[in-house]
Amino acid sequence: MSETTASAPASAIAESATPRGRRARIALRGLQIVLALFYAVASALPKLIAHPSALESFEEMGWGSAGMYAVGVLELAGAVALLIPVLQSVAAIALSALMVGAFVVQLAYFGGEYALTPVILILPLALIAWARRGSNAELLRLVRRRD
Repeated sequence: MSETTASAPASAIAESATPRGRRARIALRGLQIVLALFYAVASALPKLIAHPSALESFEEMGWGSAGMYAVGVLELAGAVALLIPVLQSVAAIALSALMVGAFVVQLAYFGGEYALTPVILILPLALIAWARRGSNAELLRLVRRRD
């Protein structure tokens, strides 16, 4: 563990050695796994296999199969990135942005019938982004090292 990671407030949940901190780390990791499975299986997969319900929705919006596949790939990439320690915070932020878009789409095209779903998903994603924000510094170090 680096000195900056150990002393940064961002690592309070991510690095705590207390039993409570350990339980929080495990719970947070479990949440990341559940969300990754949700995004990969329940959200991205129907789009990537062109399930009729997904295709119908994207056709109704005028986005067609290209838009459906693009969103599916973004969701799958976010799901995978949620499980990679150096990408987990960025992935949560990116998936949150995608959910803001989903919220707007639900309001604009579907009368807001399921508009609450993306809002609900933003809450655990925001928690992950905040709790794992220390990984952003590590990612930045890795990117700068390649220059």
